[in-house]
Amino acid sequence: MSENSPNPAISQPDVQPDVQPEVQPDVSPVIYGLQGLAFTPEEGAFFHASRPWGVILFARNIETRAQVRALTDNLREMSGNPHLPIFIDQEGGRVARLKPPLVPAYPPMGAYGEIYQTDKARAVEAARLGAALLAQDLHELGIPITCAPCLDLALPEMCDVIGDRAFGDDVERVVVLGQAVLEGLQMGGVLPVIKHIPGHGRSRVDSHLDLPKIDTDIATLKTTDFEVFRQTCAAEMSPLMAMTGHLRFNAIDASETSTFSKPLIEEVIRKFIGFDGLLMSDDISMGALSGDMDERVHKTLKAGCDVVLHCNGEAQEMTQIQDALEAAPNRLPPQAQARLSAVEQAIGELSCDVPLGARKVWGELVADIFPEAQNAL
Repeated sequence: MSENSPNPAISQPDVQPDVQPEVQPDVSPVIYGLQGLAFTPEEGAFFHASRPWGVILFARNIETRAQVRALTDNLREMSGNPHLPIFIDQEGGRVARLKPPLVPAYPPMGAYGEIYQTDKARAVEAARLGAALLAQDLHELGIPITCAPCLDLALPEMCDVIGDRAFGDDVERVVVLGQAVLEGLQMGGVLPVIKHIPGHGRSRVDSHLDLPKIDTDIATLKTTDFEVFRQTCAAEMSPLMAMTGHLRFNAIDASETSTFSKPLIEEVIRKFIGFDGLLMSDDISMGALSGDMDERVHKTLKAGCDVVLHCNGEAQEMTQIQDALEAAPNRLPPQAQARLSAVEQAIGELSCDVPLGARKVWGELVADIFPEAQNAL
């Protein structure tokens, strides 16, 4: 949005202390990206009219720390919502929109998985502190949500789109380290989005480019890929948000991609896994999906996702999405509205509580496997 725009873009009611914010029915259940370092006047007008629930940032939106903080402050001010959900993909390793020298480098999650094979306690503490420090960086820049951690299994002979983004290839390691990262992120003042529910580890192709088709039987999936998410959602620190993966699980729904599959979302994600938080799609502009934007939006919401994610900031596509949302019946049902409100309330309660000396301790824990940690001490 233009800094000179006089009107709120995504207006929300004023939130009184200790009162859960209410998402207004005319807010669009969508997260949009931006084209550049600041709102253009055209984007400002579009966001004012469309009232998206959230915004996601990418490398194209990042130049300096001061610029990022000004952008996030402006987003909140123009929206009229101090608890505006602002997302970023900041996992560590190759998936990091913020990079040195703006923030320190962090290893991929697989590095913690390597440590876990020889020293479980050290790996857990390293993952927890590393996540807390990463979150502290985001918190200081006004970014309250990161799309991490990746709880997919790193299965052999599969596409490297996941690869070292995963903690490992076994359920125990992924669950234990995933919980450590969830704890660390919240310690650092950031909410996590677990992904890619119900599991992307068996993909043989990159879902950014094509549709992965999974032929694994249900019994195997339930004891491996799905079990990671089931245990995570049953733990004391159960995540508020999860992101779907764009895959077709032929044993469950051979006709639809998981993001578009009502049986998969209802029977697997909601019932078997037990996830009752906010379910957002992966980017609906990805190559794994077919159909125009109108069809993708309607299928995503009809299947049971609460929020549609669109990342590339392309004005024409966002206009198509918005037209589809305006035409969607019951686009924000009460359950979805409650989940969106719960996230905003959680944003309002965030605080950064990283202990002094945490970076030094973390650097020592990972020094042998991630020497770059020493650069930030």
